[in-house]
Amino acid sequence: QVLLVESGGGLVQPGGSLRLSCAASRIIFGIDSMGWYRRAPGKQRELVANITNGANANYADSVQGRFTISRDNAKNTVYLQMNSRRPEDTAGYLCKANTLLAHYWGQGTQVTVSS
Repeated sequence: QVLLVESGGGLVQPGGSLRLSCAASRIIFGIDSMGWYRRAPGKQRELVANITNGANANYADSVQGRFTISRDNAKNTVYLQMNSRRPEDTAGYLCKANTLLAHYWGQGTQVTVSS
C-alpha cells in the first residue's frame, strides 16, 4: 500500500522552476515532521528540506534561498518549490513523513535539470 504519493517531477531547464508535492495517506496518524530528500547518481541520499508541524523549516546549504518547503496540514501534504534550478539538482527526490513511532518514505520522483 502506497502511503506517500509524490508528484511534480520532470525535466526543467537550468534556472527554471518546479514544484513537488507529497500527499500522505490518512492512514498515517500523528505526522510530526515531513521532508524531502534526494539521491543523485553515485551520491548518498541527502536531506533537502524539512518542515515540522509548527512550520519550522530547515534546508540544506546547497538549496537555501532557492527552494521553499511548505505544508498543508489539513491535506497531509508537503510541497517543495524549487527555483533557480541547477544541473547539480538532478536527482531522485523522495518524501518522508515522521511520526513518534515510525518513518514513512515515498517511492520518489525524478527531477532532471538540463538544457
